[in-house]
Amino acid sequence: QVQLVESGGGLVQPGDSLTVSCIASARSFSKYVVGWIRQFPGKEREFVGAITWNGAGTYVADSVKGRFAISRDNAKNAVWLQMNRLKPEDTAVYYCVARTDWNTATLSAPNEYDFWGKGTQVTVTS
Repeated sequence: QVQLVESGGGLVQPGDSLTVSCIASARSFSKYVVGWIRQFPGKEREFVGAITWNGAGTYVADSVKGRFAISRDNAKNAVWLQMNRLKPEDTAVYYCVARTDWNTATLSAPNEYDFWGKGTQVTVTS
């Protein structure tokens, strides 16, 4: 079992950068693949990216590639989503999610993640 708590969301302007954090409570955090899923207002959830157990590899959705990056520190039970050059269309609730396997066939499927945080709101507006 792992509990996930996101923080760091907020209101920013287009072009700004923002980092959201995810802190996990788990005995063996390094056993979990951690991802980020976002939900747009009134729309379905969308995969943002994921990071391997040791942080050596990441997989980021095409929609944010080159602007967003994921990192983790297992000693701190923490994962971060660094978001650069934010756009109004990035406005969403961002969820930290976790699972134990790195199956690239299902990595981008939100319903394939076993553990979810409560989310943090990111709003990009001028």
